[in-house]
Amino acid sequence: MRKYKIAVVPGDGIGPEIVPAVLKIIEAIGEKEGFRIEKVFYPWGAGNYLKYGEFMPSNGLDILKPYDAIFFGSVGLPEVDDTLPAKDYTFKVRTGFQQYVNFRPVRTYPGFHGPLKEKKDIDFVVVRENTEGEFVQVGSQIMPDSADGMGIDTSVFTRKGIERIAHYSFKLARQRKKLVHHITKSNTLINSLTYWDRVINEVAEQYPDVEHRQMYIDNCSANFVLHPEIFDVVLTTNLFGDILSDLGGAIMGSLGLGGSGNINPEKEYPSMFEPIHGSAPDIAGKNIANPLGTVWSASLMLDHLGEKVAAQKIMEAMDKTCAAGILPVDLGGNAGTTQIADAIIERL
Repeated sequence: MRKYKIAVVPGDGIGPEIVPAVLKIIEAIGEKEGFRIEKVFYPWGAGNYLKYGEFMPSNGLDILKPYDAIFFGSVGLPEVDDTLPAKDYTFKVRTGFQQYVNFRPVRTYPGFHGPLKEKKDIDFVVVRENTEGEFVQVGSQIMPDSADGMGIDTSVFTRKGIERIAHYSFKLARQRKKLVHHITKSNTLINSLTYWDRVINEVAEQYPDVEHRQMYIDNCSANFVLHPEIFDVVLTTNLFGDILSDLGGAIMGSLGLGGSGNINPEKEYPSMFEPIHGSAPDIAGKNIANPLGTVWSASLMLDHLGEKVAAQKIMEAMDKTCAAGILPVDLGGNAGTTQIADAIIERL
């Protein structure tokens, strides 16, 4: 039997409810498909910070490195500064493990109609550069309390970073509808994003079989709402991808529907899989949190590990569950977190 070592970080808020429920789905499909996961739980996150003054131990990356993947819930609590989770956990893991691809798919779910007026066939992927750009955390506040105070954040775009995310996007498009939209704002960010455009255009020339379109971020945002069906692979910077993927979740019907992978394509380090929603502490402990984004993340994780049949069967079972009207509260249903997970297991 094939075995995979998974580091499980449920995190905060609804994470400790959703993650165990979805792990049962992974275990159930593993029994059917001939693999099992060896999971170890780590109680890291904002709760850990309140107890011990750190989101994860100083040797956290060394602890995580031997695993095949990391399965993550959510991070953040109201009583903890919301700038800390990214700095002290997610960004450390993403950069430390060179998870330079943030893979965030968007598609139509069966069983309900999202907020768009017209029901459209939506199926695209936001590919977000995940280790540099606007989120490098280089900058400072200068004389913040004075009349002339200022805050400065520097964006950093390297040729290496742009080339590798561009190659990933064009190779992905070859497996899909052979279309890449690369998103920019180079008409105003005339140094960083003109360089972003230049390097992507150079890479695009190596993929003559893939259609390539450049689009400004404001136009892209409008088209996500008006014409989401035109997109296939959407290649974005770190900041733009963070925003656009949440917009993608909204057009599906809920941020609770979005799954994601922080991927190291070379598999030199473990990749991390997580839903796009936050920790939602206001509904924690009520068994009403939407687990579907975490289920999708589990499917992405299994696909990354090479269990493609199992990954597809999870998605099919999730679709059948939604089509049967077994929906979470945020989608107008009345099914609880564990009830939805059990229904998916029944349909595997």
